[in-house]
Amino acid sequence: MRIGELAHRTGVSHRLLRYYEEQGLLSTTRTGGGFRDYGPEAPTVVQQIRALLAAGLSTRVIRDILPCAHGPAPDLESHPDMLAVLRHELGQVEARLECLSETRDLLACYLAATEARGDR
Repeated sequence: MRIGELAHRTGVSHRLLRYYEEQGLLSTTRTGGGFRDYGPEAPTVVQQIRALLAAGLSTRVIRDILPCAHGPAPDLESHPDMLAVLRHELGQVEARLECLSETRDLLACYLAATEARGDR
């Protein structure tokens, strides 16, 4: 299928599809006329990419674990390297959440102290 059909079927822009291709996430062949020709699995691969991006993974990480993905959700095969990557990414998210929680608490303290002073 050509890029326009894939874009229509997935709701993903041509530009993003080309980006996924550049990042090594989506494979394509070229027709004799130079047009991109995506295989029948391409819509599922695009759904997998979108789901993994929504989980906060970078395209670099997605490129590494995409071969373990099956189905549109995606369902990931258990592989020691992939599990280590996911654990690392989860740890990074948890660290960011902790930092954001501390920031929220500090801002709440500043706000409370400022409101308590009133218009002096």
